[in-house]
Amino acid sequence: MPTPATWLEVAINGPWSRVRQPNIPVQADEIVEAALACADEGASIIHFHAYDPVSGRQRDDYDIYAPIIERIRTKADVICYGTLPFAGSVDALKPLTPAERYGAVDKLVRAGLIEWSVVDPGSTNISQYEDMTGGKEGFVYSNPESHIRYGLQLAQQHGINPSYAIYEPGFMRLGAALHRLYPGAPRPVYRLMFSQTIAFGFPPSHWALHAYLKLLEQEHPGSPWMVAGLGVELGELIEEAVSLGGHVRVGLEDSPMGCAHDNLYLLRQARQRIESAGGHLATAAQVRERMRQP
Repeated sequence: MPTPATWLEVAINGPWSRVRQPNIPVQADEIVEAALACADEGASIIHFHAYDPVSGRQRDDYDIYAPIIERIRTKADVICYGTLPFAGSVDALKPLTPAERYGAVDKLVRAGLIEWSVVDPGSTNISQYEDMTGGKEGFVYSNPESHIRYGLQLAQQHGINPSYAIYEPGFMRLGAALHRLYPGAPRPVYRLMFSQTIAFGFPPSHWALHAYLKLLEQEHPGSPWMVAGLGVELGELIEEAVSLGGHVRVGLEDSPMGCAHDNLYLLRQARQRIESAGGHLATAAQVRERMRQP
C-alpha cells in the first residue's frame, strides 16, 4: 500500500511583529512573494496574519486579507487562510464579540476565498520562559466557548474546515465535544501544538505526541492531525509524525523568536525530513479530498 501523502503547511508570519521575529513578511507584496515561493517548494497550505501597511501591526480586516489571498490563489493552487484578532488586546477598546472576531472570516468565505478557518477550542497562557526570568508577563490567549461555537456555526453553514490548535489536552476534549453538536460541520484538523520556549502544553517529545494521539483516538477517531507549535523546533518529531500518518506545519510564526532563517529554508528542511521518513508531499487537491471524507 502506498504511503499517504503528507500535508505541509507553512505559517509565514504570525502576530509577533518584526521586533520579535525580524524575518517575517509583513507588507502585502512580501506575504505574496513568500507564499508563492513556499507553494513552489511543495507547501499545500499557507497560513498568514494580515498587517496594517501603515502601522505595521496585525489587523484582521477583509480589505487587507482579500487581495493578498486573491493574488496567491491566482498563481498557485493552495489552501490559504488567515487568523482571528485576539478576543481582547491593546488594539481593541473593549473585548470583541464572536461576530466581531469572525467578521473577516465571514466575508472571506462568502467571497469564496477561504476553505479553512482558525477555530481554537480553548484558552491558555502564552508566557515565554525568557520573558518570565526578566519579570515580563505573558498574556492569556482567550477563546470563550461562545466564540468557539460561533466558529463551528460558520463551518456548519459554509462548509469550511475548522483548524484546531491544540495547546493543551483540554482543547482536544472541548473541541471534539463541541464539534459533535454541529452536525454537518466539516471535520476539523487537529494541530498538535508543542513548544520549547513557551510554557504551555508539551515539549516536542515522542511521549507527548503519543499521549495526544491516544487522546485523539478516544475523542475524535480517524481525524487528520499535524505537528506544529510556537517557539519550537520540531526536529525528529517530523519523521515520527510522518511514520504515524500525520502532517507537518513549520514557518516563522512557529519558530523560536529571532529565527535567523526564512520560511523557504524552514520548509526545505521539513521537506527533507518528510522525504527521509519515506513520505511525499500532498497537493492541495489531495488535502481537500481527505477533508471531504466523513
